[in-house]
Amino acid sequence: MKLLPHTLASRTTLVLLAGLLVSNLVGLLIYTQERNLALHNVAGEDIAERIAAVSRTVGGLPEADRAAVACSQSGTGFAAMLSKTPLVGLNDGSKATKQVASILADLLNNPALDQLRLASTNTVEETAVLQAFTDTLQRCTTPLAAMRGMGNMPGMGMNMGMVRLMQGWSNTGILRVSLQLEDGNWLNFLTTTPEIRQIWNRRFVLAFLVMAAIVTALSVWAIRRSIAPLDVFARASERLGRDMNAPSLREDGPPEMGRAAKAFNNMQKRLRRLIQDRTQMLAAVSHDLRTPVTRLRLRAEFVEDDEQREKMLADLAQMEAMISATLSFARLDSSDERRKSLDLAGLVQSVVDDAAELGHAVSYEGPDRVSYLGRPLALRRVFDNLVDNAVKYGEVAQVNLSATPEHITIAICDKGPGIPVAQVEQVFEPFQRVESSRNRETGGVGLGLAVVRSIIRGHGGEVALVNRSEGGLCATVTLPIVDKV
Repeated sequence: MKLLPHTLASRTTLVLLAGLLVSNLVGLLIYTQERNLALHNVAGEDIAERIAAVSRTVGGLPEADRAAVACSQSGTGFAAMLSKTPLVGLNDGSKATKQVASILADLLNNPALDQLRLASTNTVEETAVLQAFTDTLQRCTTPLAAMRGMGNMPGMGMNMGMVRLMQGWSNTGILRVSLQLEDGNWLNFLTTTPEIRQIWNRRFVLAFLVMAAIVTALSVWAIRRSIAPLDVFARASERLGRDMNAPSLREDGPPEMGRAAKAFNNMQKRLRRLIQDRTQMLAAVSHDLRTPVTRLRLRAEFVEDDEQREKMLADLAQMEAMISATLSFARLDSSDERRKSLDLAGLVQSVVDDAAELGHAVSYEGPDRVSYLGRPLALRRVFDNLVDNAVKYGEVAQVNLSATPEHITIAICDKGPGIPVAQVEQVFEPFQRVESSRNRETGGVGLGLAVVRSIIRGHGGEVALVNRSEGGLCATVTLPIVDKV
């Protein structure tokens, strides 16, 4: 089973959609990276500006007021506390902390800023450092709770979960900063880094799928419309192979389509003229040969030697038979019999019945009725010829007809000696006969199978001869089913 589609429309659609998908995904990847980088930069600047503002404010106050003011600066997602020792041990050296440190150094006019320690974590963890912040926040938020009438409510004891809830902390990045003031004390900060939402959310995926469906529908429509002329030319070529007098293509549509249709129609006209000229020449030559043959026959009557006279008359009779067959073949080639709907099974059965009435051993196997669009007289000649050959050279004719939605197959088998494999194709050429059949008793001039192949190929089908393993020969005719000419 092939995974890739086999039609030109589906392959073109697949390539187009794959290109659009890859280009969109690459563009989205670049956009996502640039967006995240910009948001991280903005977030780092906001955090650094807030820390710098609190540090300048607290650093400019009397020592007695610093702890209370630092406590008052705590809010959603941000906590500040004053301590004797830093609550951040060592810088972790991450990209985020380096960015904030660089911005803080510029904001505080201290390029070195040696007394600064920063560390980041992925989640709010239950550590001694964070517990210190919790204790500070309890002291800072208790007056606020009492002021709002919540102090006597059960369960108001501050714990880490409540701190997270009240301070707006989530399981996003947490930044811890310890900055040493001029008096030696440390101002410690705990802040959340803003959560940057990914663009690959449900709404975006839905919008992307809707857009992809619209683009797919438009692409399929455009591609099918673009390659429709190819299907027109394919059908016209098949029709031309079945009928040289088929209607011409319409020379309208886009300029390219009009030029191609005009070229196709000109080719059809030239082929038609070529075949007509060849047929007329063949008919004329065959007709003109009748006059000298007639004169030779008259002269042969005056030959005194009886044996020589009989031989000459026999040769002239054979020449006349060949001329008559050639004229018949030429008339068949130039025949303008039109196609019409017919019962092919009934036609074949009538051929079998006619042969049976003449005392031949013939049989038919197949459906009683099969509709087909073809030339009745020409097809009748085909099956008359094949059945006649079977009973003449193979004693019997076993006819089998089978039909599928695409093809109709008719096999005519006999029990004769068959033909040499090397001559299977040669017997379809005009005036070619198997050596063993070249005698006056069997008759014929070697045009029968040539006529059969010409008619069948004119219907878009094929005929083949195959020697049977059990003895005999099978002539198999395959005709494609067509809905219209």
